[in-house]
Amino acid sequence: MAVNEELLKQTLEVIRPSLQADGGDCAYVGVDEDGVVSLELQGHCAGCPMSQMTLSMGIERILKEHVPGVTRVIAVNDMM
Repeated sequence: MAVNEELLKQTLEVIRPSLQADGGDCAYVGVDEDGVVSLELQGHCAGCPMSQMTLSMGIERILKEHVPGVTRVIAVNDMM
């Protein structure tokens, strides 16, 4: 199932203020054909030891609930 990128971006805009309140942020990088969303964690989120928990229990959970086709969320910062 193809992910509706417009809905995905709108949902991320709802999530971002929570990240920004703690000095962090995220930037949308893309989504692949398997529904894996790539985000760049920024600010305090980029170096935070809790970033994986924020991704899986926060951002990923919300995106899976609200955007059909999302299967996983990864941080591109962590892949480098």
